[in-house]
Amino acid sequence: MSGHSKWATTKHKKAVVDARRGKMFAKLIKNIEVAARTGGGDPEGNPTLYDAIQKAKKSSVPNDNIDRAVKRGSGADAGGADYQSITYEGYGPNGVAVLIECLTDNRNRAATEVRTAMTRNGGAMADPGSVAYLFTRKGVVVLPKGELVEDDVLMAVLDAGAEEVNDLGDSWEVLSEAGDVVAVRTALQDNGIDYDSADAEFRPSMSVELDVEGAKKIVRLIEALEDSDDVQNVWSNFEASDEVMAEV
Repeated sequence: MSGHSKWATTKHKKAVVDARRGKMFAKLIKNIEVAARTGGGDPEGNPTLYDAIQKAKKSSVPNDNIDRAVKRGSGADAGGADYQSITYEGYGPNGVAVLIECLTDNRNRAATEVRTAMTRNGGAMADPGSVAYLFTRKGVVVLPKGELVEDDVLMAVLDAGAEEVNDLGDSWEVLSEAGDVVAVRTALQDNGIDYDSADAEFRPSMSVELDVEGAKKIVRLIEALEDSDDVQNVWSNFEASDEVMAEV
């Protein structure tokens, strides 16, 4: 999955730039608000909120913004929106499968923006279930590499349900079942290892190999989708070599 991993790494590095534009901040804040509404405003008793706050802090979201989002979500402050989670399915250029996760307070707007981004960039919407079966929900913990070698990470997380550790260049990525993501990041913390993010993500079970032109097209589509305020995450099953991704 070098294409996906390289793209994930690129997105990670891009996060700071995106944050300056405000879009990434807004999406991270929305995650916090929804997590607080769903599981309460205490991060210690709400692992999803804990991880949403951690991710926001690692992306330099100001603490005041984080605190206000927790209060809006938990009901301590008024003004929180009623966000709904919707997943759209489709195909990009070259038959690449695409899953689009939205958090929105306006279903019609979200649907219109997703459909517009897809059709303008060579994609097409698909019926529910026609793409989702190609993906599996996985727990993904990303941690800065620093002085850590792979064995250090493996020793810390093996008993917590970790399945594999991947080298992303500047970071280590630990994959597990989605339900084990909190146990994995807790195991890292217990071993004094810092982490950047802990999320449940969709990972493809089969991939479409792309050349430079194909990779450029799917990246353009993904970026157009992510440009929508309602879109939280975009998952795809494209794969490309390091050489192709370097040109993209």
